[in-house]
Amino acid sequence: MSVEARRAMIVHAVLPLLMEHGANVTTAQIARAAGIGEGTIFRAFKDKDELFDACTAEALRPDHVLDAIAEIPLDQPLEDRLVEAAEALGAHLERMGALMGALHASGRHKLRDPEQRLKDRRASWKGGRRESMAAMRGAMVELFTPEKDRLRLPPEQLASLFLALLFGGRGLAADGDAPTTRQVVDVFLHGAVEAK
Repeated sequence: MSVEARRAMIVHAVLPLLMEHGANVTTAQIARAAGIGEGTIFRAFKDKDELFDACTAEALRPDHVLDAIAEIPLDQPLEDRLVEAAEALGAHLERMGALMGALHASGRHKLRDPEQRLKDRRASWKGGRRESMAAMRGAMVELFTPEKDRLRLPPEQLASLFLALLFGGRGLAADGDAPTTRQVVDVFLHGAVEAK
């Protein structure tokens, strides 16, 4: 097995552990989950910080959500396409949030030099996040495109607006007051006021 394949295998085995234990996961737990010896971890990664960074990068990658959106049949009604996409995007956000929350709660934010964390955050904004959002926006454009002749705005603008509504509303609702995915899509497509 190549070093890259071994690293990927370890990352995929460790992600669920990080969501459960955060940075407190032990090398014994990592080795057991990956089906390898503890020494193998450190032949693939120089230390746990590098492994955690690789896990974070994997969780932030939009590949899974892009694949899910690409599988949505374009011949179904736009509303159904948007609901499926919103659910896939929501699952992606929950996965990222669970990992970041577990790492933060276990003190991961305290483990690294604050200046280095700031540099890493700025680097992720410049490349990964922008590229990730552009890819998600592109996937959403494809969902709007079959209806382009009857849309009030171009698919590109609608995709951006939909993502802004979907992502911007997360965490703003009071407990028990959060709209369902279908409600978000309904308001997006039909507005907030009932037609008479």
